Order: sequence, then structure tokens, then C-alpha cells
Amino acid sequence: MTDIVSQSWLAERLDDVRVVDVRDAWEYDGIGHLPGAVNVPFDAFRADESGEHDEGMLPGRAHFAALLSEAGISNGDEIVAYDDTHGVFAARFLVTAALYGHDPAALHLLDGDFSAWQLERETTGETPAPTPTEYAIEPPAETPLVDADAVAEAVGGDAVIVDTREGWEYEEGHIPGAVQLDWRELVDDDSRGLRPEAEIRELLESRGIVPDARIVLYCNTARRISHTYVVLCHLGYDNLAFYEGSLTEWTAQDRPLETGEN
Repeated sequence: MTDIVSQSWLAERLDDVRVVDVRDAWEYDGIGHLPGAVNVPFDAFRADESGEHDEGMLPGRAHFAALLSEAGISNGDEIVAYDDTHGVFAARFLVTAALYGHDPAALHLLDGDFSAWQLERETTGETPAPTPTEYAIEPPAETPLVDADAVAEAVGGDAVIVDTREGWEYEEGHIPGAVQLDWRELVDDDSRGLRPEAEIRELLESRGIVPDARIVLYCNTARRISHTYVVLCHLGYDNLAFYEGSLTEWTAQDRPLETGEN
């Protein structure tokens, strides 16, 4: 399963893994980046209206394969991704890779972000020139993706539906029965990485988000749930459902909403 790795873990393996920086190109080039990191900006692997894409905001198999090929990434590579926003954009890259068949066990989110790394470790302005590969999309036999009908069936059942948006968004309208867990509650603003595991587990359990439950995650466009999904995978949760369409699709289909506080 996709997990979260420390700065020291990565520092010892920089030559053995493929490091992916998902910040904008101007940040990667102008501010610097981790040694050996290649740049795959967030906007490059998000769907838009101009080309092929899959459900929700998934960019399309051919497009994603081309991005990874250009970045010199092969199907068997071990990947560590980072950003400068507590990991939420990097998590989206990793989830996309997993949904398109990259081995989840080879996908890692850096605990902390570029700013945290820069405080203690070397960065560089040198841009690597990776040798292009022939990355091939190999869809997994099983996927955590669920559609709106599956989410509707879960409403009122035993599953825990989790809204990872901010409290005000939740109050304005959420899927009936959903509990609210702002993804940022899982990170520490000072360290820019995860809060201590014991604190996270206590928080999750206080919302009914327990390891033996079926957990259904959503936000607006599947970016924020990507971070929560990676954290839950890291903690050993294995019964996770990922609603890629999220509230954007749910409301477009005129499905019911609840309002009010958690």
C-alpha cells in the first residue's frame, strides 16, 4: 500500500528512487528542488476540457503514460513525490499512479514538503535530463474507485462517508450522513508533515473513522481526499473507497445534500 516516508529515509535512498516534484515549473526551476527530482507539475496530470480524460479529474491513460515516460519513470520504479503544500498535491500524483496500475507498495509520499526539506537538507537548481522511457498503463485488477450510485447505496448503511473539505464547505452542503474531516487536521503546520500517529488515530476514531469500517472518501474534485487516502493507507486501513467524481459530480446529478454542522 502507498505509504509516507521520512526525510531521513529519502536522504539515504536518493540514488535508488525516482523523486517527483509536483510544484509549478517556476518553483521547481526558480526556487530549487530536491537533488535528482524531476518536475511533473500538478496541472499536467489533472483533466481539463481540451483533451482525453477519465472519470472525475483523472487525466487519461495515454496522457499520464506520456508524462511519466518523458520524466524517465519506468513501471517498476520506486517513486517518492513531494510538493510545498503539506503533501496534498503530491498525494494526488501518487493516487493517480496507483489508479493507473503502478504498484502501490512502490509509491511514497514525503512526510513534510519542500520547505521542510529545505530547512535541513540540500536542494539544487540543477535540472536532470532523464532518459525517456516507454511507461505503460497497466490497470489494476481491483480499484478503490466507486461511482455516485455506490456512494448513494452507502448512505444510511454501515460505511463511514467522510467529507475531507473545510467546515464551512461541509455546512453549506454535504452528502447525507457524511462526517467531516478537514484533511488539514492530519498535518502539523510547524513541521509541515503529519501529526504524531497517536494523535491522528485518536482524531480519526473520534469521528468514527476506524480501521475495521468501510470508509468512503470524497471532497470537491478528488484532490483533498487523495491526501487522506494516502494517510489512511499508511495507517493500515484497507477497506477504502475513493469517490473520484466527488461533490462536483454528485451535485451535477442533482443528488441530495444535507446542510449544517457535523
